[in-house]
Amino acid sequence: MHDQTPVQIAWVTQDLTATEMALTALMGAKKWVRMPGVHFGPETCTYRGEPADFVADISLSYAGDTQLELIAPVSGTSIYTEFLGRSGPGLHHVCTAYPDPDSFEAAVARARQDGIPVVMEGTMPGGMRFAYVGAEHAGVPYLEFAYIPDEIHALFDHIKQEQK
Repeated sequence: MHDQTPVQIAWVTQDLTATEMALTALMGAKKWVRMPGVHFGPETCTYRGEPADFVADISLSYAGDTQLELIAPVSGTSIYTEFLGRSGPGLHHVCTAYPDPDSFEAAVARARQDGIPVVMEGTMPGGMRFAYVGAEHAGVPYLEFAYIPDEIHALFDHIKQEQK
């Protein structure tokens, strides 16, 4: 869990277009790739320990080597809808990536052992695994741990190349 360089900064918003425009102006992102209607189902995702079932629109870009992610909840309950209800739109999490499933699992297990709650976790299509941990009481909304398989890395590299 320690000595991990963040690979992504993410915001939750109700308006993808407005947030894309703001981050384009502020951070120099050139092209955004939208993934509408991404479904997180109860077979592959949990939220606060219970099966989750929600949909979100996602938009990705890059500022240098850092991925920018925008998440707009569409339906269902998740840490994204919870965050919007509590705080309104804003910076939601940073993500650190692990090179293999074992190191990802070890990071999640260490968080649990240290008493840091795993708020939401799951597997996305393509095999990307994620776990959000939080220290909300200390002003740290969420940190996302991820294992990103080669197929998803290729997609992310393509999006990064679109910025040049």
